[in-house]
Amino acid sequence: MTEVFVSVGSNVDPVHNLRWGLEQMANRFGALRVSPVFRNAPVGFEGDDFYNLVVAFDTDEPPRAVSEALDTMENQCGRNRSGARYGPRTLDLDLLLHGSTVMHELGLVLPRPDLVRYAFMLGPLAALAGDRRHPVTGESFAALWSRFDQASHPLVEVAMPELAELT
Repeated sequence: MTEVFVSVGSNVDPVHNLRWGLEQMANRFGALRVSPVFRNAPVGFEGDDFYNLVVAFDTDEPPRAVSEALDTMENQCGRNRSGARYGPRTLDLDLLLHGSTVMHELGLVLPRPDLVRYAFMLGPLAALAGDRRHPVTGESFAALWSRFDQASHPLVEVAMPELAELT
């Protein structure tokens, strides 16, 4: 079994859509380990705040199959891919890590390159698995997060009890 980490976010009816996304992932992949939920301003556009978290699960599925399953879940939740690259999201599921896999294939790069560029990915990952090491740099996610410019990219931890029963 391989431990997989997925960034989960929404800024459109987030309680409903995050709950739905976690239910779908649990149905497909089994037990989930879930970070705290964080609220943050959107990146790249003006709009409602996002609610983000990171989930981990174990799977025997290869990276491409996991990524395709996540894309299907986004589509089923009403993800509109026809608009601007940065915009509101009903559900955003990004495969961050698939074990220690390092790959550069068309449409899938692991570990996800922007993992260390965005607070909404790195912060929740550090909260969930701070001791885990980045497959390329070898640094712990806690160390990467401690050096991140958190003041310029603030995350606010929020209680979301509606999701607690899913973990």
